[in-house]
Amino acid sequence: MPEQPPVLSIRRLHKSFTLHTIDGRTVSSLRGVDLDVHAGEHVALAGASGAGKSSLLRCVHRSYLPDSGSVRLLAAAGSDPVELTTLDDRAMARLRGREFGYVTQFLAAPPRTGPLEVVAGAAGRRGLDRVGAVAAAAGALRRLNLEEALWDVDCSLLSGGERQRVNLAAGTVCPPRLLLLDEPFSALDPANREAALQLVASLATRGVAVLAVFHELDAMRRLASRVVLLRDGRIAGEGAPEQMVEAMA
Repeated sequence: MPEQPPVLSIRRLHKSFTLHTIDGRTVSSLRGVDLDVHAGEHVALAGASGAGKSSLLRCVHRSYLPDSGSVRLLAAAGSDPVELTTLDDRAMARLRGREFGYVTQFLAAPPRTGPLEVVAGAAGRRGLDRVGAVAAAAGALRRLNLEEALWDVDCSLLSGGERQRVNLAAGTVCPPRLLLLDEPFSALDPANREAALQLVASLATRGVAVLAVFHELDAMRRLASRVVLLRDGRIAGEGAPEQMVEAMA
């Protein structure tokens, strides 16, 4: 049986930044990155600060527009891949809502909006009707141990760990084709971190392609099926988690 095409395919990706407030110099963040992520695969990006890990996630999400290269998403099995670098902003926003989860350390929620509405909104953008979206949101928040008394509290009033759990619930509810994680467990206490780890681990059996940045080696060992080491904006190596953790030591 032929190998299924990747959910995410990145080719010759370059990204640089001009430091206008210093002396106008240009700093290269990504230098020709090639990477594929398949359905059910969990790829962890490793490397020192400034290696290009978060820049790569943001170029996939199109928070950053690459200088050159290709980022292609297979939005549905049997469909043609979509080139994200040339998609117009409105179409990109719709595609993000349906096909992407993007979980960072920080929650961006509309003013005066509670966790249940934030997560139900994400579920609705992924195709559920209102009743189904609310039910899915409630299930996601319960799985991450967010007390029901907080579900209608303005997200800006929640603690850092509570906001991070809301963000993770919104990113994983009604699981998307592609999940991007950028230090998603940084503010969690041990019990809630364990619940979050179990949730992300379960996504592999549901065919979700995951591209992640972790600073904790334990999370990388437990979740990643492959670790890709970035150095100076280039892929310096890749392999199984134990092999790559030893190489980084």
